[in-house]
Amino acid sequence: MVGLLNILRNQLEEPSKGTLPSNVKASLKPFLKAVAASITLGTGNSLGPEGPSVEIGSSIGKGVAAVFQRSNERRLPLVAAGSAAGISSGFNAAVAGCFFAVESVLWPSPSDSSSSISNATSMVILSAVIASVVSEVGLGSVPAFRVPDYDFRSASELPLYLLLGVLCGLVSTALSKCTSYALAAVEAFQKNTAMSLAVFPIIGGMSVGLIALVYPEVLYWDFQNVDILLESRPFVNGLPADLLLQLVGAKIIATSLSRASGMVGGYYAPSLFIGAATGMAYGKYASYLITHSDPWFNLSILEVASPQAYGLVGMAATLAGVCQVPLTSVLLLFELTQDYRIVLPLLGAVGLSSWIASNLTRKKDNMTSKKEGFQAKAPSLETKSISSNQTLYADSDSGQVIPDLVVSTSTKVSSTSDLCELESSLCVEDFSSEVRNFEETISVAQAMRTRYISILMTTLLTETVSLMLVEKQPCALIVDNDDFLIGILTLGDIQQFCKSARASRQQAEVREIYHCNGGRYSKLWTATPSMTLFSAQRIMNKYDLNQLPVVSEHSESCKGGRLLGLLDRDCIHLACRALATKEILSNSPRAEGSNG
Repeated sequence: MVGLLNILRNQLEEPSKGTLPSNVKASLKPFLKAVAASITLGTGNSLGPEGPSVEIGSSIGKGVAAVFQRSNERRLPLVAAGSAAGISSGFNAAVAGCFFAVESVLWPSPSDSSSSISNATSMVILSAVIASVVSEVGLGSVPAFRVPDYDFRSASELPLYLLLGVLCGLVSTALSKCTSYALAAVEAFQKNTAMSLAVFPIIGGMSVGLIALVYPEVLYWDFQNVDILLESRPFVNGLPADLLLQLVGAKIIATSLSRASGMVGGYYAPSLFIGAATGMAYGKYASYLITHSDPWFNLSILEVASPQAYGLVGMAATLAGVCQVPLTSVLLLFELTQDYRIVLPLLGAVGLSSWIASNLTRKKDNMTSKKEGFQAKAPSLETKSISSNQTLYADSDSGQVIPDLVVSTSTKVSSTSDLCELESSLCVEDFSSEVRNFEETISVAQAMRTRYISILMTTLLTETVSLMLVEKQPCALIVDNDDFLIGILTLGDIQQFCKSARASRQQAEVREIYHCNGGRYSKLWTATPSMTLFSAQRIMNKYDLNQLPVVSEHSESCKGGRLLGLLDRDCIHLACRALATKEILSNSPRAEGSNG
């Protein structure tokens, strides 16, 4: 059933003529996805309901904005309000829903308006409160899961919670990477065999069912299985520590298979399950090791809390590591426990888990990019020597001098390393289907700027800044005498050079920035005219870039190709808006009548 619904949703992605069919399709897609999520979770597959509930709320916000014809600035608060309502109703936690909307929708928003968050705050709070009240009326005031009896002994056990945060960060990375590998494997298998997409949910459901024959706890039972792990239900025996660790591995595999096979659901519930199992096992092992430690180590002075305390902290830490929502995780657990004593260990564990997971994921992506011909460690490179045709850098880790590498963005950036592939409810606004369709349709050649600043290595910095002021651009492109790209120089680079340079700055040239030990150069990522705006946008988002030089195809590794233009976020936004407006005009009744 899920496979057939996925095929139907994919058919709705095809463009249609006229406004009414497009609106009908836009309304059907979230409905069909909600039905697919209900079937996925109702049959016990290893995903959660919070992601689909957030997408339902955001879809309603988009629909309201479309009905009242709101602008993008007015549309974002409505989407944030719908997202807050989804989390608030899912966990019966209004405060966590508010912070989720701010952390996942408003902060990552591409909008440059400084008042976007303040304007949306009241709407988000009101939406979260109403959703929580409606949820209590319909489902009761019982929280999502039962908070077990737990205790905190003393501040001396804080290092144990910090160590738990490190462990949860590693487990979160394992879940993210396992999902990425599963998605890549399914995609490669589908391309090689041309198997229908409707078959993969059947394979995924069968695989999860086979795992559940050995570990039935991995199935989705609302949060009853989390209650079993936390030993919060009376007359239910707790699970041993070794079985808890086995459940962590089984749940990671089952969740990855469910998501990669095309099942519809979120990662919040699996993250909480994995975190509870990790924390409970950690607490039991820590208690055993300390109570049975050698007298020479004198570890008995540490007062270890009950395993339930570590299970609760592990839930929030794993959720923060997997979905990168640390504030939401802290406030969610604090709102459910209503205990201020849990805040200090919770903050430490959540902060470490989120930091470790994000750094490990970024390093893994950078290593993958370097293997594909990308320059992934530019911040750790220092200048050795420069000529007008080639720039040499020294790797600060190995000391080896290597030529300047240029990003060949014709290679498709893997989507499996993106957080939006893991938890789509975290990318409500940036990866909407409408914008993505336009970005996949428009090429870089159609959107790039053909008016840009190009300078030589011998150009004076004062002249470069004057050109930036005249052209109102924050960067200049460094080329050689043959107009081949060497690098990109930003105004921030020049400011940093002025602060650290000891020589006279009046007659300083561009080349001197690279000789200054305190100076930093912008890493050289380039685009080609034939690639799509979606691929370029993915690279800009992934590596926090505002501009991408556009070059022709090149064969020499020491040169970046012949410079053709400059692509920035304003170009992408303008091109997508122009194409959307053109499509509306072409589908209008007057246009159709004139064509007839």
